[in-house]
Amino acid sequence: MASAESSVHQEVQTLYANHHGWLQSWLSKKIGNAFDAADIAQDTFTRIIASRDLRKVEEPRAYLTTVAKGLMINWYQRQALERAYLEALALLPEPQAPSVEQRYIILETLHEIDRMLDSLPVKVRQAFLLSQLEGLKYEEIAKKLGTSLVTIKRYMKQAFLHCLAFVD
Repeated sequence: MASAESSVHQEVQTLYANHHGWLQSWLSKKIGNAFDAADIAQDTFTRIIASRDLRKVEEPRAYLTTVAKGLMINWYQRQALERAYLEALALLPEPQAPSVEQRYIILETLHEIDRMLDSLPVKVRQAFLLSQLEGLKYEEIAKKLGTSLVTIKRYMKQAFLHCLAFVD
């Protein structure tokens, strides 16, 4: 067991040594920011180390690029969410603007909600958002999504249970 662990450790070191600089440079060109590129590169290796058997990686740069692209998408979504929040915040009169600590808590909560909603199946998420954000009744949602009322009720139950499980 110790030799297998040592072998994996060596594979990680080799992958990191051979490709970290290249990946960070590639990311920096893609997002135009060396600091965020360094974070995403590090997250890429962390994700690979935590979830994959490195002996199965035949094309390291293609594999690293695929993992990094997923993390970049998350990064872009997070940036868009933060920009939208800050734009909405800028519209508030000064006395109503939250403190720096409150802003941080609100942003973190928005990111958690975004992750939670993103983990729902697409149709369930659509039904839930139409109900909660647009205030549509279940019958209206069924018509808009082209499905039955029973299906919408099932979707909503699934979404509410998912939200409750996410909170626990």
